[in-house]
Amino acid sequence: MTDGALLVDKPVGASSNAALQRAKRLLGAAKAGHAGTLDPLASGLLLVLFGEATKFAGPLLDADKEYVAGVKLGERTATGDAEGEVLERSPVDVSAESLRTVLARFRGEIEQIPPMHSALKHKGTPLYRLARRGEEVERAARRVRISALEVVEYDGGTAVLRVVCSKGTYIRVLAEDIGKALGCGAHLSALRRTGSGRFRVDDAATLEVLEAMTPAQRRARVLALPQLLQDLPRAELGLAEETRLRQGQALKISGLHAGLCAVVRPDGAVIGLGSADSEGGLRPLRLTRDHPSG
Repeated sequence: MTDGALLVDKPVGASSNAALQRAKRLLGAAKAGHAGTLDPLASGLLLVLFGEATKFAGPLLDADKEYVAGVKLGERTATGDAEGEVLERSPVDVSAESLRTVLARFRGEIEQIPPMHSALKHKGTPLYRLARRGEEVERAARRVRISALEVVEYDGGTAVLRVVCSKGTYIRVLAEDIGKALGCGAHLSALRRTGSGRFRVDDAATLEVLEAMTPAQRRARVLALPQLLQDLPRAELGLAEETRLRQGQALKISGLHAGLCAVVRPDGAVIGLGSADSEGGLRPLRLTRDHPSG
């Protein structure tokens, strides 16, 4: 059984689920998930999780993401990206200096209104379904964090931007808001995810490359459970403590920092995720089966 994660470079045009299913078949995995959806029009890093690794999607989803985004100035579209009908065209007279000045406004914590073309639900119905029917509903603004926003290229009409942001950030909304601030409108013309937490697309493989590999070569690319959680604080347990934790009992562990932590055995094997309080109490959150592979 495969327990771990595979770094896949998803192509444009494929859904995240379609890429996941292909990777799942290639690895012969019984259970798979991923840590962060990419729209079909986006390419780049998709963390595909197998077996016990699916239990740890939460902290991977929470990690900051990095993107390279194409922003077409002077055109607003119905969906905020290149897929939608062009609603308005405006002349573009934006210097590189003006662009950089406007980008500075969007760094740090900002508020975004989620787009109608999104999977968020309103009274049980996904917003994109309402949008396809021509309906629009009020959406509450969300606070997100833009850690980095810089110009990679600019030709006077399309800006290529590097963005590092918190989870839940809509890059298409960011593109639209930048266009509005510039006074000419804009939409997201291309998007590539280049990083998720410490994982990089440079270390990922395309599905075509994976298909050309031998089964042993594919398995060698799977990141083991300890690698997925190595950025978290660790709580190391002996056998007696592990048994109690698996029975649902809270433990008292000295030296723990409050918050999420990786719970491991002395040999580094992952027991699961735990939550520590300020007094050194540790309670189980998500635990692996007794003897995870990988």
